[in-house]
Amino acid sequence: QVQLVESGGGLVQPGGSLRLSCAASGITFTSYVMSWYRQAPGKERELVASITSLTANTNYADSVKGRFTISRDNAKNSVYLQMNSLKPEDTAVYYCKATQPWIVGRFHWGQGTQVTVSS
Repeated sequence: QVQLVESGGGLVQPGGSLRLSCAASGITFTSYVMSWYRQAPGKERELVASITSLTANTNYADSVKGRFTISRDNAKNSVYLQMNSLKPEDTAVYYCKATQPWIVGRFHWGQGTQVTVSS
């Protein structure tokens, strides 16, 4: 079975940092673009960051550029999101997504992890 398991969420003060992890199993990890999405209450799910497989090209939402860093460790089948200088507006459920290019419908979602930024 395919599993994407997020971890690392929690409560943090504004200006603080968290590192989210997503461990994948049941897929050929190196074939997938990995992404982090987030969804705050009352808002649509939005793309936060993505990273390609072998070249590790990255893309970020404007709202997190300079503060968040996405990375992957193909040997560990894991993707990470380092979040620095956190703001209350970063509060959301963060989801890991694996997408295989060229294959329609080949994508998988994790269950999500809550990140709350509050004093």
